[in-house]
Amino acid sequence: MIEYEHEPIRGLPGDLPHGERILWQGAPDWRVFARSALHSRWIGVYFMLIAAIALVSGSVAGMAAALISAALVGGLLALFAWMVAKTTVYTLTNRRVVLRIGVALTKCINLPLSVIGSAELRELAGGYGDIALVPTAHHRLGYAMLWPHARPLRFSRPQPMLRALPDAARVAALLAEACAGVTPVLRPAEQRSAPVREAAA
Repeated sequence: MIEYEHEPIRGLPGDLPHGERILWQGAPDWRVFARSALHSRWIGVYFMLIAAIALVSGSVAGMAAALISAALVGGLLALFAWMVAKTTVYTLTNRRVVLRIGVALTKCINLPLSVIGSAELRELAGGYGDIALVPTAHHRLGYAMLWPHARPLRFSRPQPMLRALPDAARVAALLAEACAGVTPVLRPAEQRSAPVREAAA
């Protein structure tokens, strides 16, 4: 069985409705994801400091244990980052943003453009970046459900985040243009309760 072979369109839980079209699709770069989302460099520095302290203290065994731990943890972080990149598809259409996420349990998060209040770009080195989506409507998506595709430390009102994107500035411009092209048809009270939903993948 091919992974996600049930998807009629890659990254989407169903066929596109009439009038909807895909503007962009992408996924995190696993190396950048490991550094920016999993903080692999800082974790590596921590283990190097432990190893240095052990060496200065004359504990060769302690230094060796720290280096082995660094290799194991670094390998696990790299593997997880690679799996996240392999299983994630971000899709921007002229009507919504869809996040197909989940390493062990696949989920599709549909976020209508009409309920995106703002999108904030955090630029990283090499043209990469993260884009946080700030919904105006109430939603039931928990931080744990979205993680690691959630803006850090926004626990009470989680914000979906497109992580470690190549050419992030261009993606942000496409998203801004798509949001500007959406004319809200809901009344204010309806907008507050517009569905930000999880679709069965």
